[in-house]
Amino acid sequence: MTLSLSRKLLALAGFMGCGKTTVGRLLAERLGWHFVDLDTRIVERAGATIVEIFRQRGEPAFREVEAEALERALGETIEGNRSTVLALGGGTLTREENLERLRGAGAALVWLDCPIEELLERCAGVTDRPLFRDEASFRRLYDERLASYRQADYRVDASLAPAEVVERILALVRLTAVEA
Repeated sequence: MTLSLSRKLLALAGFMGCGKTTVGRLLAERLGWHFVDLDTRIVERAGATIVEIFRQRGEPAFREVEAEALERALGETIEGNRSTVLALGGGTLTREENLERLRGAGAALVWLDCPIEELLERCAGVTDRPLFRDEASFRRLYDERLASYRQADYRVDASLAPAEVVERILALVRLTAVEA
């Protein structure tokens, strides 16, 4: 399967540290598309960091704010008729309604898959991840979320350098352009 150039929305999913924001920015730049980082939108809207939202209001409240931010981002993409690369939060797909919203908007979902050992290395010393307390909880959370990531339309190896990950995604797009 390949991505369709006619789609206006490409959403990047994956666990913390997989490179959604970095790859998303590079990909949007290469495609000439708009880039939206869902976590950044949440912080801007809430006027607080994600860690603060978790601490003050808890994860269920955060997930509500996340769902609202996703709804707004999808609406802007559709109503503004502008092609967008959307970097999802690590837990966005854990809520079925978020997956349904993305599918309803015609999003192509790309899972940036990265081995857990690499993710642990990338996230070591990071303090702005509210659900990364220790290695054991990190591994548990990763295992819990795998099923949601596997619902993506496409899987790309994200253990590579960000530029190479972008090239792999673009190769999917190019294949569609040739076949169409």
